[in-house]
Formats: sequence, structure tokens, C-alpha cells
Amino acid sequence: MTEIFTGSPRLAGERKSALTPQALWQDLLSQHSPVDAAAAMEGDFAVATARPDGSVFLAVDRFAIRSLCYRIDGGVLRIAERADALAGEAGQLSDQAVFEYLYHHIVPSPHTVFAGVQRLPPGHCAEFRDGKLHITRYWTPRFTPRTPDVADAKKQLRALLRDAVAKQMDGSKPACFLSGGVDSSTVAGMMAELASDVSAYSIGFEANGYDEMEYARVTAKRFGLKHREIYFTPDILVADIPKVAASYDQPFGNSSVLPSFHCAREARGDGVSRILAGDGGDELFGGNSRYATQQLFDHWQRLPGPLRDGLLGPLFRLPIMAKLPVARKAASYVRQASQPMPGRIQEYNLIKRIGYQQIFPQPFLDHVSQGEIESAQNAVWAQAEAPDELDRHLAYDWRYTLAECDLPKVVGSTQLAGVSVGFPMLDEALVQFSMQLPPAFKVNGQELRWFFKDAMRGFLPDEVITKKKQGFGLPFGVWMVEHAALNALTRDALRALVPRGLIREEFVRQFFEELLPTHPHYYGSMAWILLMLEHWLRAHAPDWSAAK
Repeated sequence: MTEIFTGSPRLAGERKSALTPQALWQDLLSQHSPVDAAAAMEGDFAVATARPDGSVFLAVDRFAIRSLCYRIDGGVLRIAERADALAGEAGQLSDQAVFEYLYHHIVPSPHTVFAGVQRLPPGHCAEFRDGKLHITRYWTPRFTPRTPDVADAKKQLRALLRDAVAKQMDGSKPACFLSGGVDSSTVAGMMAELASDVSAYSIGFEANGYDEMEYARVTAKRFGLKHREIYFTPDILVADIPKVAASYDQPFGNSSVLPSFHCAREARGDGVSRILAGDGGDELFGGNSRYATQQLFDHWQRLPGPLRDGLLGPLFRLPIMAKLPVARKAASYVRQASQPMPGRIQEYNLIKRIGYQQIFPQPFLDHVSQGEIESAQNAVWAQAEAPDELDRHLAYDWRYTLAECDLPKVVGSTQLAGVSVGFPMLDEALVQFSMQLPPAFKVNGQELRWFFKDAMRGFLPDEVITKKKQGFGLPFGVWMVEHAALNALTRDALRALVPRGLIREEFVRQFFEELLPTHPHYYGSMAWILLMLEHWLRAHAPDWSAAK
């Protein structure tokens, strides 16, 4: 069996291991059980190694920054870092996994798009013995909030941030992504305190409402960064889509992957070998608007049961309420607030809102199950030990937003560009610190991540602290309407999915003639995930069709 030792694992509390990953794991496993060995390790890692007793040990880090896939054929375990390496010549795809991709825009673990190939979920380890694989969750988010002295906590946060950034710097030319947001600006500023001549790479878009370059410039000026402003265009998008889509081991639909790749490629051209990213801060410290939205819905659940379920609920569900403008909003609020989490989060899921029957042929729908998706979501929601709904929501996002989507976006795009990447915001000490903060320190009323921002006042520019979150969001829908070559590329991809049995021909017509013109940004994301899927299929499974 080929053994795998990737990433930069270190024992808890260490800054850097003096041993190679292989020696470190073998030493640890000689003294501890598999679960205890995995739990004792920090950093990013994936490991698969044979043990003296004939068993095989597998593990990935808490956020699955490093990936590990496996399949079992006739009692024989096969492992690889990429799912496509285990697909075999047939490379049979799973209709359910394709459906999950269209639902989530990624294929969440433990599934992969290839039938029979699985991916070890974040924070899990496994032991293969006597032809059977036993999987165990070795890390569970445990929130133990307590109200700290605010001044001391701010000092502690800054110290932890500086230390986390220092751990991720390897002595090579210092560089970072810089979107102009709070997290990337924090990483950039801490790097500037630790090294000279820090290079920062920012992506700009010539589209109203998408460009954050002005905030990146403010940060670059504050910290004296060598700032590279890179403007991304529809022509670059058309040229890079096939390459980037094909580079992933399964369909991947996060649209920020193209700007991230372009940024990393420019950095590589400047001699950068490692770049730091700010991903994770919003999920640790409460920076996404959906957290504030769900806080509003939670007020409904706190009402006395007789008032909520006996009077107001039935009242606002009356048909007449939908006809009265003011009551219509209240009825919508009650309908959404009455749904339990995490199902409520998917209220605006794109393919659910358009309608499965509108998009997919019936034979495909007969082969897939939304219930399977919901069961997986509910299981992840229940895993965290969190007394407050907000913290449980954060932990849920650590899995679905970070581990399954945002981190693979950055890891995959930088690997394609030939650059390694580090995530200081996911340092274990920072994660533990965040789990001890009271929920109100993260979302205070409708104010997002107020404690973090308050702690960074005087360090970050005020303009960055008070701006609204954007990131490297791609104006794909807007560009698709305006740019002929991008429009043609997209139309060609969607039409190609019709004979594959995945989408209805009538939906393609309706999409371009009715849906897209009404809201290019919103419906553009639907075109994007279908476009990336078709180009991935052309590279990895050109003959695939659904519902075989």
C-alpha cells in the first residue's frame, strides 16, 4: 500500500515539528490509540500509514485542508489524495453526488462524485482492519462561552493573531491575498509587523458593486505593502474556465476559484512560493450576514408556545394574509421562522426555489434523494456541543462553508498555480479562543463580529472595519449577459447537459429568455455551477449521462 503523509502536522502546543510528518505520525501511533493520536495533532494534514499489527491508519485535519480519499475493493483498501485517482477506467459517477453538487455547489464528504469512492470528513480518522474500515470523529467543536474581561480579551486576540500568522510564514518571500476585507487585511497587517517587503495580491472587477480595490489600497497604504492590483476580465474567465474546472478531482462550483487562481498565478510569476489567506475569520467570529438573519428568526422560537403556536402561527398562515402587503411580510417571517435549523438555511437554495421539476428530467429525479441531503445536514448540525444556536450555526459552517467549499477553493487554485497556502485564521489556538467567546461577542443584535472589529480598531483602517463584506465575488451573471464569448460558452455548456439527461431542454430556454434577464447576479450562479460541471465532465467523464 502506498502511504500518504501530507501537510505540516505538529503536536499540540508546538510551533513546528522537528520530525518529518512520517516520523511524527509513527512515533505518535506507537504510544497512543488512533483516535488519541489524531486528536493530539494540530496543523494541516492527511495521513494513511500501515501499522505493525497489519492495520491501516487514516486521518485528516480538523478542517480537511488536506484531502484523503479511499475505496474498498474485495476487502482491499485503496487510498489517494484525489478522488479521480481511485475512479478506475470506468469512472462511474453517482447521480446522487451530481445532485448534491447542484444543491451545494460542491460534493460534500463523505461522498465523492465517483461511485464507490469516499472522502474522509474533516476531523475524522479511520482504522482499516480485517477488510473493514472503522471511521471515528476525533474532534468535535465544543463551545464553552464565558464573559471575559474585554480589554484583556482584545490583547489576547491580537497576540493570538500575530502568533498564528507567524506560524504560517516559512521564511520565503512573504505574500498574502488581500480582498480589502477585515480578515485579509488583518493577515496582511500582522505579516507587515513580522517581515519587510510583504507582497499583497488583490483582484478587481470592472463591474458596479463588485470591486473592493479601494479598500485593499487603504490597507496596503496603512501597512506599507507591495501591492499588486490585478483586474480580472471576462476574456480571462473564458480562457481559464476549462483548465480550472478540469484541475479539480470532482465538480467544484465556487465561482471565486477563478479569481483566486489568477491571483495565485500572478504571485507565482513574481517568485512567491507560499501565500497566506484570510479564510475562516467570519465563521469563527460571526461575520456573515446570515448569522444576523437567523438571530431574527430565533426570536420567534423564544415566544411562549401558546402565543406562538396557538395564536400567531395559525393567524399568519391564513390565506388572506398573503393578500395584504403588510401581513404578507409577517406571514413570510412566520413561515421561515417556524422551520427548524438547519433546514431553514436552505430556504433560498437556488435549485429549490426554481423547482426541481422545472430543471431536471423525471428519470434523473427518480434516481436521487433530497432526503439524503437533509439527513446529512441534520447530522452535522447535531454534532457540535453548543448551548447557543448561533455557535451551532458557526460549527455547521465550519463543515459546509469552510471545509467543503472555501478551503478547497483556495487550496485547489493555489496548487494549480504552483503556490502553497496557509490559513492563519484556522490556527487551533484561535479556534479555541473563538469557542470561549459569548455568542453576543460575535453577533451583537444585528452587528456582526463586533468584538473582533472592536479589538482591531487602531490597527486596521476604520474604512475596512466599517465596510460591508464582499470578498473575491465574481460578477459572472452580469458579465454573461454583456460578454458575447462568455455567453456563448455558457449556452454551449447548458445545451450539452440536455442530451446527458441532466437538465430539461425547456429549462435552458426558460433560463436564458426569462430567468437570467430578470436577475443576472442571482440566476448567474445557476449557470455557473452548470457550466463548471459540463467542463469537468468533458475532462473526466465525457460519455457520462444521468439516470443510466
